[in-house]
Amino acid sequence: MTTALRFDPLRLPPRCQELRREVREFLAEEIANGVFDPDNPESGSANADAFARRVGERGWIGMTWPKKYGGGERSFLERYVVTEEMCVARAPTRRFFVVDRQSGPTLIRYGSEAIRQSILPRAVRGELCFCIGMSEPGSGSDLFAVQSRATRTEGGWLLNGSKIWTSNAHQADYMIGLFRTAPPTKENRRHGLTSFLIDMKTPGIVCNRIGMMTGHRDFNEVAFTDVFIPDDHVIGEIDGAWKQATSELAYERSGPERFLETYGALAGVTRLAGTEPDVRVAAGLGQLTAQLHALRRMSVSVAGMLEQGREPVVEAAIVKDLGTLWEQALPQRARELSALIPLADDDGWREQFGQRLSYYLKAAPKLTIQGGTTEVLRGIIARGLGLR
Repeated sequence: MTTALRFDPLRLPPRCQELRREVREFLAEEIANGVFDPDNPESGSANADAFARRVGERGWIGMTWPKKYGGGERSFLERYVVTEEMCVARAPTRRFFVVDRQSGPTLIRYGSEAIRQSILPRAVRGELCFCIGMSEPGSGSDLFAVQSRATRTEGGWLLNGSKIWTSNAHQADYMIGLFRTAPPTKENRRHGLTSFLIDMKTPGIVCNRIGMMTGHRDFNEVAFTDVFIPDDHVIGEIDGAWKQATSELAYERSGPERFLETYGALAGVTRLAGTEPDVRVAAGLGQLTAQLHALRRMSVSVAGMLEQGREPVVEAAIVKDLGTLWEQALPQRARELSALIPLADDDGWREQFGQRLSYYLKAAPKLTIQGGTTEVLRGIIARGLGLR
């Protein structure tokens, strides 16, 4: 089936600009108090829990969720502004970001009322960290190929298998994991997948670190051996989780975090260039800025579709594909431009920029893995365009 792609032009309303000022003031105060350093991407790790609680007190977690679960019933566009400012400032959002972006909306739509009442208010207060268990060894982002199994047992299910590239699993309180509960059928390869809410402290779960060039911990492999999950932790329809998984990915793949992870490289080389860069540097910075603006307009458009209750799965995949390729290439492009800038009295910024750029260059390879590999994303786009 061919999908009509739409990226409607959309401008953020005045209330979003007012919120932006509020968020910037809050972040400036946090930086001034030493909570995190925007020039050091990992500086806020030690303060992430307390930061999450303060963000929750501001009402900036679960902004779009129903008030009866502690949410704010605000717009996706307002949430977009908060996310954008947090990304640009390199704020320590890992503690709450996944549950705010996708796990919470999934539970609101598909979870039991008891689960909603138990989990969501705590998440809104910044008390819970979530991770996503989809990709697997040997199949990566091809969710059709999920082999980790959930088998019936008295009162629930036993999980066996493993998940890979699981961001933040080592710190997570809960995972929403996709497991096979029945074989796919000849008519429907998507059949047989079920989502579960998994308490990460459950016996039988082992979280193994995947080393990264940056030296920081992000990706993990999570192994499950006879992990018991009660029946009331099934999320949605048994054997029919494919649609809810793809809906969840529309939230995951379309936000500003999908092109702003290495934004500091652009900000840094712009500062290094000064107010009167030569024509080559100015042209390079102009090109990067124009590309960033285009990505942002597309991302805002997807936020508007989510606001309307639509599921822009293909449009989100396009934003993620283009966005991660851009942010992956950005550090090297910033490095090339910096070589064209003459040495000058820059108050030591060139050295600081070099340290920042080193981190971004090491982090860049992971960007086209997290949230779905480029190859899988292009398969989704091709299907949406009727090309396969």
